[in-house]
Amino acid sequence: MLQEERDLETIPVGALGIIPLKGCEKLSQKVNDYLVQWRTERESEHKSTIAFAGYQRDNYILSASVPRFGSGEAKGIINESVRGYDLYLLVDVCNYSLTYSLCGKENHMSPDDHYQDLKRIIAAVGGKARRITVIMPFLYESRQHKRSGRESLDCALALQELTDMGVDNIITFDAHDPRVQNAIPLKGFETVQPAYQFIKYLTRNVPDLTFDSDHMMIISPDEGGTHRAVYFANVLGLDVGMFYKRRDYTKIVNGRNPIVAHEFLGSSVEGKDVFIIDDMISSGESMLDVAKELKARKAKRVFLASTFGLFTNGLAKFDAAYEEGLIDKVLTTNVIYQTPELLSKPYYINVDMSKYIALIIDTLNHDASISKLLDPVDRIQKLLKEYNKNKA
Repeated sequence: MLQEERDLETIPVGALGIIPLKGCEKLSQKVNDYLVQWRTERESEHKSTIAFAGYQRDNYILSASVPRFGSGEAKGIINESVRGYDLYLLVDVCNYSLTYSLCGKENHMSPDDHYQDLKRIIAAVGGKARRITVIMPFLYESRQHKRSGRESLDCALALQELTDMGVDNIITFDAHDPRVQNAIPLKGFETVQPAYQFIKYLTRNVPDLTFDSDHMMIISPDEGGTHRAVYFANVLGLDVGMFYKRRDYTKIVNGRNPIVAHEFLGSSVEGKDVFIIDDMISSGESMLDVAKELKARKAKRVFLASTFGLFTNGLAKFDAAYEEGLIDKVLTTNVIYQTPELLSKPYYINVDMSKYIALIIDTLNHDASISKLLDPVDRIQKLLKEYNKNKA
């Protein structure tokens, strides 16, 4: 959906304010630049009225900080007024590159630290904002979304805690299980899919793709992500294949049952480009095992796409897989921390989500519907039509 196609004549909820938490400044600055540009260019007879006071500004980012004591304890500080503001708090709970001093020792920030800092900033707002929306691309504790035996339900507890503190809406990307929103049924919760952005950046970087069932196939690396692969396959008019993991349930290694083998369900991949789609690349072992299995079945090219590129075990195995010809491109988004090493890799495609986030913020600030933004089918079809036209 193009920016100019939206009808934003409604009165804003309040003056727009963006508070990036530590580690999310770069993404927030890109979002801010889009908003400044659009609101400067936007023609509206209402921009000079009192209801639109503070609508057009040079900067929507508000100054805030979370200083720490020598013990490692912290406090949230907002350095300017937020009374009556429509606030958007951006937080990247996966940014492990940040450190703080803990009793004289350097300590890397964990997701728990980022989440606590988010609560501190919300507490510093003190209920004075008109509305608070948290944009948390990687949903905190999203992999602990259901209970098996005597376990904590961390994700549900975190959502309830945030809404109890006054958060009105939570926007996340590609939630591991969207049903976790049932924990806060009376509050706003949106899980955004970057489907359009994946296709856009793939077509920008690979000039000779053919989007039909004879030349391309969508692959789900496990049974849990089948719905995601089926969506891509339906939108692109392709076949879908799925791997399921055979695990050894007699052992637990690194907090999970080890995978014995990957079994494939689907038609032949011989001579086809394959697009493996998942919500996250953690260690990446599953993705690389699937790529190896597909190459053994004579797949042509292998593209890996994941919303969150965590790469918890480093990039050495991906480098080796690229050199061996097992993978051709890896696409992940910039909504979480990316190492300089990752950005320098010849096989890596950085999928920028800042414009999409800016569109969502701009639309929500006007209290307008974002349903069309969340449904990218028309945009994908238009993109493919343009791509095929230029290729011809």
